[in-house]
Amino acid sequence: MNATTRRNFLTYAPSIATLACINPAFAVQNTKIEPKSIPFKLGLVTYNLGAKLDLPALLRVCKTTGISPVELRTTHAHKVEPTLSPDERKDVRKKFADAGIEIWGAGSVCEFHSTSKKTVDENIETCKRFVDLVRDIGGKGVKVRPNGLPKEVPIPKTLEQIGKALISCGKAASDAGIEIWVEVHGAGTAKPENMKTIMEQCGHASVGVTWNSNPDDIKNGSVEESFKMLQPWIKSCHINDLYKNSLGTYPYRELFKLFRQSGYNRATMIEVGKTFPDEASTIEFLHTYKGLWTELASA
Repeated sequence: MNATTRRNFLTYAPSIATLACINPAFAVQNTKIEPKSIPFKLGLVTYNLGAKLDLPALLRVCKTTGISPVELRTTHAHKVEPTLSPDERKDVRKKFADAGIEIWGAGSVCEFHSTSKKTVDENIETCKRFVDLVRDIGGKGVKVRPNGLPKEVPIPKTLEQIGKALISCGKAASDAGIEIWVEVHGAGTAKPENMKTIMEQCGHASVGVTWNSNPDDIKNGSVEESFKMLQPWIKSCHINDLYKNSLGTYPYRELFKLFRQSGYNRATMIEVGKTFPDEASTIEFLHTYKGLWTELASA
């Protein structure tokens, strides 16, 4: 590590140290060992960790750390967007294949809670463009989200509106051979009971949820009730700061146990609120994160 990289890394050292000091078994050299008892993968959402990485750098980071698949967030430096030409889409697909990294899908910001029908319709059309993109690059799904509940509208009406809007997205996804993943997100809409209502209002087999590891999941210190409520629709999962398990603020060990017991065999995707300044510090963080994930997910 050169002097500049070392200075940048030390800026973020407290975050890495928090992970590493929880248990000495999380040494970097051990993070490549993944017990066969873990049926799901550790992947990466490029929001925020990969926000500044262009596509070659992103692939180098993932290959070095052994982290795959990848959910490509819109607006980030890797520039995997619906505006890509057919040839550019083929190039993205080839680069991932050559690196041995799986494309999970696209992280859009399409949302359907607006009081404006025009805005909702525009978001549906944008979602369909992301569906075409993900189909072409060889991904599995498009992440969308609700982002709140308008105060002037009865909650049941907004939940129904979101669910019905998702039907059109689901039909487009089904035709393309992929899925729509609704992130459990937003003030009010992050409540599991409200997301359950959205899924029931939608009722399309190609539409499911991205479990988002929110405080709203926790009831009496456990996520089991919320997990069982949403389990029929869980198709993806975002995880954030795993040290919360040790602090007692989010029961990741219990969550991973519930995933194992349910037969979930897809991916748990890293989504943390940190952007590192270079590849070296990103790799260092991910190695340590992977060690903690391995311990929590296999216990």
